Amino acid sequence: MRIIIAGAGEVGTHLAKMLSNENHDIILIDPEENRLKPIESSLDVLTYHGSGTSIKILQDILQKKTDLFIAVTHSEDTNITASMLAKRFGAIKTIARIDNLDFLEPSTLDFFKAAGIDSLIYPELIAAREVLGLLQETGTTEYMEFSGGKLSMFVQKLDENAPILNKSLEEISISNKTDKYRAVAIKRNDKTIIPRGKEQFQVGDLVFVISTHEGIDEMMKSSGKVSHEAKNIMILGGSRIGKHVALYMQKNCEVKLIDSDPEKCESLAEILDNTLIINGDCRNVDLLEQEGISKMDAFIAVTGNSETNILSCLLAKKMGVKKTIAEVENMEYIHLAENSGIDTIINKKISAASRIFRHTTNLNVTQVKYMAGTEAEVLEFNVPVNAKITKGTLRSLDFPKDAIVGGGTRDGIPFIATGDTIIRANDKVVVFTLPTAYDRLTKFFI
Repeated sequence: MRIIIAGAGEVGTHLAKMLSNENHDIILIDPEENRLKPIESSLDVLTYHGSGTSIKILQDILQKKTDLFIAVTHSEDTNITASMLAKRFGAIKTIARIDNLDFLEPSTLDFFKAAGIDSLIYPELIAAREVLGLLQETGTTEYMEFSGGKLSMFVQKLDENAPILNKSLEEISISNKTDKYRAVAIKRNDKTIIPRGKEQFQVGDLVFVISTHEGIDEMMKSSGKVSHEAKNIMILGGSRIGKHVALYMQKNCEVKLIDSDPEKCESLAEILDNTLIINGDCRNVDLLEQEGISKMDAFIAVTGNSETNILSCLLAKKMGVKKTIAEVENMEYIHLAENSGIDTIINKKISAASRIFRHTTNLNVTQVKYMAGTEAEVLEFNVPVNAKITKGTLRSLDFPKDAIVGGGTRDGIPFIATGDTIIRANDKVVVFTLPTAYDRLTKFFI
């Protein structure tokens, strides 16, 4: 595909890195030359110095067929204008990053579609929805649903009490005799492993598991985790993510939100009528103790400062909070934060890039999720008629060793895949893959 990205900020740069690994022709536009130079030297992309709304630039680069135009600058107005112009000059599909929730109303979406914008991306809302999913499944560090919730992916960190420690997948399969869940990947230190039968689980492993709804309790038990209901929640930071999480959770939970900006607190108090808004320094330990941090079921740090979010979550964990979630936008801090004891790391640029990435993949891909802190991705495929994946059991196919089918749904009924599973046309299947396997993997679904 030929793809143009307007905006070399965090989202645009991360997206360019992801797409440059997939053999696409990438063009990156930005008015700040100092953003483009490091990208030019490290990635196989073409850069243009200028504005994404420049008619001259757009006319020039859109002379060739362009499959996708993505506007992800920090200015919502620039993104909307650039996408409308790109469509006018011949872009087949356009995507614009926004920060206005009203734009996602169905009637407004129709208006933007008619104006030439095919899709709107709101990174903070995507990240907030990830947090809400994690609060529903508190025994996991990451969570994603497939096929309307019939299959779910859980990520769990193994501690010293995990019953599966030092056991191989083969041993666990024999002792547990389960067909309701399957480990599809292990992140160990900085390496992501697609596990086979002899692989043994170790302390500190992050284990990626695909499970049916019926298998969740058994899966939690095997990893030594307990899922509990989050009824008392403290949110640090009145950011858009914090606001969206509080707006939803205040319906059924006791929610406290702390922010250091008095004006922001006042405006939040008008919107969050059932949330206790506290104006104070997020780094003040006495304030957190005074507001009952030790009694919280979940602590969510989403200030604009990654260091503050990490340190406050470590404090919350030390004081007995069962579930801690930190927004870490500094990519260099993600591994550090994951290894420090924080339960879950969210990163809105990875979340937004994953959502956009879906538009660049095989037409049969219905969902894509990039995993924070790894190079791996989870994809959901619709299986077409006569696809290579349907030509035998998974064990008999020459399936890439760096990819694994976790499970799927057939006629709306979920199943967990094994080596003897035969995938059929019209199944939906969930696949965990490393970048090294991506090109070969997609050929099984065309």
